[in-house]
Amino acid sequence: MDGKPVVAAVPERYTESVDHFQFHPLLRTPNLMGMMRFRIHPPERLTDEMVRQSYLTGLDRAAWQVHASGEAGILTLRRTASDSANVHLPWPIAGHGVVTVSSGCLIERPEPYLIPLELARGTLAQLRNQLSDWQVMGLNVPQPIRDRVREAARVFARAATTQDDLTACAQCAETSLRNAYEAAVMLSTTYTEQCIAVRRRGGGRLSAWLGGDLGMARLDNSAAATFLQTFNAANAQVCWYDVEADEGSYRWDTSDCQIEWCQLHQLRTVAGPLLKLAPHAIPDWLTLWEDDFESLLAFAEEFVRAVVTRYRGKIDLWQCAGRVNTGDVLGLSEQEKLRLTARSVELVRKLDPDTPAAISLDQPWAEYMSRRRVDFPPLQFADALIRTGLSISGLILEMNLACSPGGTLPRSPLELSRQIDAWGGLGLPLYLYVSVPSDTAEDPRARPTANLPPGNWTPRAQQVWISRYVPLMLAKPCVAGVFWNQLRDAEMHEFPHAGLFDPHDRPKPALKTLAAVRRAHLR
Repeated sequence: MDGKPVVAAVPERYTESVDHFQFHPLLRTPNLMGMMRFRIHPPERLTDEMVRQSYLTGLDRAAWQVHASGEAGILTLRRTASDSANVHLPWPIAGHGVVTVSSGCLIERPEPYLIPLELARGTLAQLRNQLSDWQVMGLNVPQPIRDRVREAARVFARAATTQDDLTACAQCAETSLRNAYEAAVMLSTTYTEQCIAVRRRGGGRLSAWLGGDLGMARLDNSAAATFLQTFNAANAQVCWYDVEADEGSYRWDTSDCQIEWCQLHQLRTVAGPLLKLAPHAIPDWLTLWEDDFESLLAFAEEFVRAVVTRYRGKIDLWQCAGRVNTGDVLGLSEQEKLRLTARSVELVRKLDPDTPAAISLDQPWAEYMSRRRVDFPPLQFADALIRTGLSISGLILEMNLACSPGGTLPRSPLELSRQIDAWGGLGLPLYLYVSVPSDTAEDPRARPTANLPPGNWTPRAQQVWISRYVPLMLAKPCVAGVFWNQLRDAEMHEFPHAGLFDPHDRPKPALKTLAAVRRAHLR
């Protein structure tokens, strides 16, 4: 930090309402309603990235739209509402890299909260609550986990009682946070092992899908062999931008090849998303109709009809629409996105009633809501579509970690478990599309909008993440499949270094771990 204040980008319409302090007419003191302040210690940890990624949530876990700024080790978050809140921000945890950690529920007050203390408090509370819940369900908790939880609580008590000594308090809080986080990792591993063991006791191996996205290029023989050893399912992209680059002229070569290859090797095949609401997935010629939604809807219907007619009977799951909650294309409103998504599902089910149809939502924690105005959090967006009576067969949750903008912030295994459980409450099978980076260097083949991931991401870190999180996902009864969302770094891609094959098409260590997961648990 160079001493200058750091201010996160936020829509102008919002900064006008929160960017100036108001004064009480009698007391002539700043009105701090809607503002929460946090002391970052050590102060050099207050970076531009932290300011951009920090946000507040309420009891419904939906993010408030905030204006974030930082100066002299103080992070300030302002909003139009005045209520208690949880703060979420990226924080380095020794041995685990940069992880998004949250506090407990905090009231508004003039004095800044000490972030290390509050993050330790929030993490310890979440750990103890989850431990209690899983014990009620019958989880057998090994003694080393209990010891680590007890140590985290002991050190936290020391931190909470030494707040007059900022450095000592922060050091104890950091130690407590690390112990609590490591206990959370151990607990999630124990949960995963016991949950999978119980499920396999009744029916042998799990029937879940473990798949990879095939991208837009054909795999060579070596990559194809590795793919078949690793996965039992595949996502064949049918990208509108590539298939119908010119209006009314279809190019099916890549899609035909991929779907035929999947059939030949008896891979469970997902096709789509048929309508992906992302700038690189929408044909350029559609911009001519940006202000005419009814025409856009008609073009979309025509494309969906062409795809489903061509491939019905060859697909195991249609991905009807993607990024329906975050896509910012063609000036579509949220109501128009709902209509477009609903029409896509209706048309797919009409043309191919025997094949399940799913929709894809991005960034399920909804971090994006903190920086732009949104009417529907993703969970409510999905619920609204389900309540319309559409025959939606499943939900796809897209989580591309550690990439900004457009990515999901890294979180603890316990937080991932809680998020999956929340979505599972909608009663539909879940398919998780995930990716994490293996490097933080410049990536010339990544799209220009992608920023480099923060933290110490390496091929080994990518492999460790998979070994820790993918089995946890598969352990959840509501999860029907897990897909790696980016296969090759050698072709143009969206997320830097997130592929399973490096820029020279050499397999990364992560592939061996995924193959081991399949051999250990899946049919």
